[in-house]
Amino acid sequence: MNTPFTHPPSAPHQEPSTTDASALHREATVIDGLVIAKWNRELFEDMQRGGLTAANCTVSVWEGFQATVDNIVASNHLMEECGDLVLPVRTTEDIRRAKQEGKTGIIFGFQNAHAFEDQIGYVEIFKQLGVGIVQMCYNTQNLVGTGCYERDGGLSDFGREIVAEMNRVGVMCDLSHVGSNTSQEVILESQKPVCYSHCLPSGLKEHPRNKSDEELKFIADHGGFVGVTMFTPFLRAGVNATVDDYVEAIEYVMNIVGEDAIGIGTDFTQGQDQQFFEWLTHDKGYARRLTSFGEIINPRGIRTIGEFGNLTEALLKRGLSEQQVRKIMGENWVRVLKDVWGA
Repeated sequence: MNTPFTHPPSAPHQEPSTTDASALHREATVIDGLVIAKWNRELFEDMQRGGLTAANCTVSVWEGFQATVDNIVASNHLMEECGDLVLPVRTTEDIRRAKQEGKTGIIFGFQNAHAFEDQIGYVEIFKQLGVGIVQMCYNTQNLVGTGCYERDGGLSDFGREIVAEMNRVGVMCDLSHVGSNTSQEVILESQKPVCYSHCLPSGLKEHPRNKSDEELKFIADHGGFVGVTMFTPFLRAGVNATVDDYVEAIEYVMNIVGEDAIGIGTDFTQGQDQQFFEWLTHDKGYARRLTSFGEIINPRGIRTIGEFGNLTEALLKRGLSEQQVRKIMGENWVRVLKDVWGA
């Protein structure tokens, strides 16, 4: 059951000390529900500086089966080289182990079901390769359903089979870039919790990628989960946003979904170049242009993953309790992932 969040009407407010916030951040399980940064040792070092316990790291967007397998092979090789900093995550016990060892656990995730091609059996193959979260569509139509940038025909019959198979093998359905109709039908079809791993509320800024109050409530009412992003083109303050603007969006969503159905999904693109964004913003990476982001700059105060601790401090300053901050920063993610993964 999702607990609604409201500030106590007359609770005395004390500014948390930086020491208190730092201690809480060190102790907390910190999970980022979406990172699509440039994979290298420098990124992993910054994850450690930021106290990141685990992250859903994108290994497929527009790629098909073979190219995605190649990405996973390269990612595995890099993680082996950087084993002092990271470890692969297959279960929530791996997340706990990462915390104990002072490393960052890497969850493989897709931002598009395109890599499944037309083969239901590929779902289990990718699960065996460590993929734990898969977004059903990335902005446009695929064999499963429709993304948020074109007319939404809903979940296909093949898509229903894919959802059932993802449920069976324990892969979480992500709906962040998915159209409203397709999202609703996935939420109703899935027997396990689904998520918006990285989204913002359209109640603060209208954008095709943002979710309405009704959509946020619908996923929460059906046992789903919302990761809140800080991607500035979707924030009300845009490129002028600060970490406090990000916290405003988190609080807005929490007031709709409750304190148990919310987490972080920054959408960090750290280290990526303009060619990468051109690839992302065109259908299938090369066809028609779908959107244009303009300048990509993260909110002041959390410009890099290494500054993650500033988010914990900002949440405490906003008046959230230590327990609520722990839930938002990672405990809720662990619980919902265990529900889906089964371990």
